Amino acid sequence: MDVSAISSNDAGPAPAEVLKEAARRQLVEVGAAALSLEGVARAAGLALSEAEAVFPHRDDLLTALVIDAYDASGAAMEAADTAGAPAGARLLAVTRALRQWSFANPGEFTLIYGSPVPGYHAPQDTVPAAARTPAVLAGIVRAALEGGELTPPRRAVPGPPLLLPAAVEAFGGVPGAPFSDIVERGIVLWSNLIGLLVFQVFSRTHDSVKDEAAYFDYAIAVCAESIGLEVPPAEHTD
Repeated sequence: MDVSAISSNDAGPAPAEVLKEAARRQLVEVGAAALSLEGVARAAGLALSEAEAVFPHRDDLLTALVIDAYDASGAAMEAADTAGAPAGARLLAVTRALRQWSFANPGEFTLIYGSPVPGYHAPQDTVPAAARTPAVLAGIVRAALEGGELTPPRRAVPGPPLLLPAAVEAFGGVPGAPFSDIVERGIVLWSNLIGLLVFQVFSRTHDSVKDEAAYFDYAIAVCAESIGLEVPPAEHTD
């Protein structure tokens, strides 16, 4: 069911949007684990029966929030990307965009990248939205590879490939030597990016780093070195 299409006689925002907005506020106030359909309905000024007509269960509401969060964060990265620019500059731009979104939306960031919500299991419906972030990174890495912007790694991943077929397909195949492990390295880049954001959004670096935005730029440049990509020095935005 496309809950976003449900409206209230076109007299105002659709109930689905009203409920999701109230739920986003509660993500910050009480956290995803404490989210309840009854509480969200009350905060939205709707009867529980009205909320249940849109989201029959709390998990349906959580799924909608998860999809929206992945879509919004992925869209922020896509908007910041500039095809044709040097890959290092593109990488810095899209990761900065994800950082900006993450700090602006800490509740939604925590929902998709924080601790799992007890009892909730994200359905397959969330996969396309979740794939947008790695797809942006993969596109930049692929462009760097095709444009000759990568330095061959000092050592390859030992043994047979460590990838599932879906990851190979998403990247468009496994390149030949000396970049035959570039997809594995790209996944390292992706996981390092999310881990860095977790540290910064959850204030794990504030007492050890005096300029977190500049440190973020530096860390992205270091991570990029693992795939043989150079990120040029640049002014940070905050």
